[in-house]
Amino acid sequence: MHSLIPTSSSAFAPSHSLFRPTRPPTSARPFSIQCSYRYDPLTYPNAVGPSRADWQSSCAILSSQAQIISQEDPQSQSQSQSQSPAADHIPSLNGHNTTLENLNLVPIQTLHDSTALKPQPKPLSITDLSPAPMHGSKLRVAYQGVPGAYSEAAAGKAYPDCDAIPCDQFEVAFQSVELWIADRAVLPVENSLGGSIHRNYDLLLRHKLHIVGEVQLPVHHCLLALPGVRKEYLTRVISHPQALAQCEHTLTKLGLNVTREAVDDTAGAAEFVSINNLRDTGAIASARAAELYGLDILANEIQDDSGNVTRFVMLAREPIIPRTDRPFKTSIVFAHEKGTSVLFKVLSAFAFRNISLTKIESRPHRSHPIRVEDGANAGTAKHFEYLFYVDFEASMAEPRAQNALAEVQEFTSFLRVLGSYPMDMTPWSPSRED
Repeated sequence: MHSLIPTSSSAFAPSHSLFRPTRPPTSARPFSIQCSYRYDPLTYPNAVGPSRADWQSSCAILSSQAQIISQEDPQSQSQSQSQSPAADHIPSLNGHNTTLENLNLVPIQTLHDSTALKPQPKPLSITDLSPAPMHGSKLRVAYQGVPGAYSEAAAGKAYPDCDAIPCDQFEVAFQSVELWIADRAVLPVENSLGGSIHRNYDLLLRHKLHIVGEVQLPVHHCLLALPGVRKEYLTRVISHPQALAQCEHTLTKLGLNVTREAVDDTAGAAEFVSINNLRDTGAIASARAAELYGLDILANEIQDDSGNVTRFVMLAREPIIPRTDRPFKTSIVFAHEKGTSVLFKVLSAFAFRNISLTKIESRPHRSHPIRVEDGANAGTAKHFEYLFYVDFEASMAEPRAQNALAEVQEFTSFLRVLGSYPMDMTPWSPSRED
């Protein structure tokens, strides 16, 4: 992860060197390891084309204990071996020098074998984080929740035809990408009604993933219940805390005298009602969740405002190549040992260069949450310490963005670029009726 992006866009250029070791390990059947550069751009609206992240995600290398799985015709293997007789050593993979003897190769039948990872009925948990099967032709995208969650819909909008992998926690989604179980993660960071999802801001700093894109998803909440249950019979409504907050006034207008309880996610609430046959409990979730878990929709579009939109970010192990031929956004986080006194100077670095800020978020500095100052005559003062997350509309390929961050670095003790990525410019409708 960069503390500051270099002042030349060439620093982002991906490595085009391909490795193809062909000498088989001792006393083992022949194998061939092949990595290819992806020239087919991702099919979401703001794709930036081939990048280092796309190239690496096509390789089946799971960290330093990877299982690289491939199989090639023995005849073509022998021909390739004759062309490259001295291929005992492979270039460094993920910072680890690797030889063919310790790659621990495992054969499989085909790329589309029945053992390939498929959508799971239950989400990944901490105990499930282990080396995964070989990458197939589709991207594997992790999201928090169960099938039917809004995060699953966001993953499908960001990466059409992807293999969506549910995770029971936000942190599991981060770890699944770091451990090569998934190629990308799509996670929410803010909602137009509920505000920021602070947990994911904290995890962005804790993990070394890069933001490679964003997607904005209109959220349409529905009140769900078991078939035959009328809303007057409900005594309890469960959902994610954000969904409950976004529907607070509408639930009151419906005349429902119900207890509102928070659960981990919206689709999980629908699943809970269905599995436990709770005829006195409703769930706030999507229409897709109602279809998946056999529930009826008692009320549609129950969010308090029709313009209810959640912004998601796409995360990858490697950054993409910034460009200037389309609108880009850059996300950074910074802090200063002297507290918030330099905030105006930092923001002026963007204002003087006509760079628009789209978001600024403060979070407690967990390493140094409180700063104590002793004055000779004024006594002792305690101040909270903060980290500041800033999104601004500029690409790191632009000199003005590079110069702005060079100036910001002079005023801060810590600066990290979380990602420079295409903005989501796709139109959306505030409500289904529109």
